[in-house]
Amino acid sequence: MGNFNGRAHLASLAIGAWVSLASTPPAHAGLSSCGDINVEAEAECSVEVEGGCEVQCEPVSFTAACSAELYAECHGECDVDIDAACTGSCTADCQAECEVDPGDFDCSAECQGSCEVDCSANCDSSAAARCEADGGGSKCVANAKAECEASCTSTCSGECSASCEGTPPSAKCEGKCEASCKGQCQVEANAECQVDCQAKGYAKCKTDLEGGCEAACSKPEGALFCDGQYVDHGDNLDKCVTALNAVLKTHVKGEASAEGDCSGNQCKAEAEANGEVTCSAAPVANRTWPLGAVALFSFAGLLLTTRRRR
Repeated sequence: MGNFNGRAHLASLAIGAWVSLASTPPAHAGLSSCGDINVEAEAECSVEVEGGCEVQCEPVSFTAACSAELYAECHGECDVDIDAACTGSCTADCQAECEVDPGDFDCSAECQGSCEVDCSANCDSSAAARCEADGGGSKCVANAKAECEASCTSTCSGECSASCEGTPPSAKCEGKCEASCKGQCQVEANAECQVDCQAKGYAKCKTDLEGGCEAACSKPEGALFCDGQYVDHGDNLDKCVTALNAVLKTHVKGEASAEGDCSGNQCKAEAEANGEVTCSAAPVANRTWPLGAVALFSFAGLLLTTRRRR
């Protein structure tokens, strides 16, 4: 298992992490309507329907959703008390950064940026050790590293969100740094436990999500993916899309279509993946639906204005 107690390493990287965060929007936690999945502000999210949708329902697409779910499940087991020495040294370094530009200092961004910087390096050794013990090859290492990084990142996101919650942007540097450092140190205390605990649950979680993903693809409203990762929105697609649009630079993309019988001035249709809506009376032009409309697709079909059947 890799060493996640890298206080000294984090301190040495603090300035670099802050510079990076100044230009790169942070990940956002607390997307409860999206299964609390960790999503970067620059992520590309889209609603997919039949056709190319089901081919995306593969194990590698469930790592992010599972890490969010497993973090919550493992939280009770992985709740180690933090070291006061950790918060003390962190706060001193943090305040020096915060005072550079106190108006733009973000508690969650600083907390997550500082703790996530170690995830990749620590997971290299962790994945190698895990697969060596299991007798796995390069594919095993790649998969184990992806799961480890997702587990580490979900821990950063969860602990930082909990610690920084309630700290207003107008708070003084000292208050922001205290909350940020508490979150970072909580991650250091619990990350290794979280990675080990979550590793035991990925197989079952991915199997469960595969069924849910395929079922969503067969529905008119479709399935939601962010950077190729399935988003388990728990039948709250509209709420999840709204939550994502509040934090993403580029809004969720969604294009759906339908084909069916027309009656009167309504067309009750069955969604398809070809991006067209056609009716027996008259064709309707290919249309990209606004997010609200995509989110409101239902099994009853789509209601579209069209000509009355002749």
